[in-house]
Amino acid sequence: MARKEFQFRADDGHHIQPTSADIFLRQQLENSISKYFYEGCDRILQTLLCKCRWYTTTHASILTVVIECPDQMTNWQILQQIVPMANVLHGIVSSAKIRVCPPDTQTVPFEMRVDELPVYRDWA
Repeated sequence: MARKEFQFRADDGHHIQPTSADIFLRQQLENSISKYFYEGCDRILQTLLCKCRWYTTTHASILTVVIECPDQMTNWQILQQIVPMANVLHGIVSSAKIRVCPPDTQTVPFEMRVDELPVYRDWA
C-alpha cells in the first residue's frame, strides 16, 4: 500500500489575526444573541438576570453566556433556573454554554453546555 505524503504550506499553521471588521461583527452577533436570549426568557428569568451582571462572549468559537451573581441567594436561584435558561439559549444557538459565577471569587464557576440538556432532564 502506498503511503501518502502531505505537504503543508508555511502559512497553514499560523492563526489568522482577526481584523477590526471581524471583531465588530463578532460583537454585533454577541449583542444580537444576548437580546434574543433575554427576550426568550420568561419574566422570572428576566428578573433574575436583572439582579446579575451578565453578558455573552465567544472564546475558541464557543459562545458563552456569563452570569456573575452578586450574592449567594441569587447564585442559588440562577443555578435552580439553569435548565430553562439553557433551553432558551439552545433554541438560539445549538453549541453554547452558560457559566454561572458565584460572588466568592475563590469558588469555581458552574458551567453547562446546552448540548448537555438531556443529562439535566430531571432538573427541569
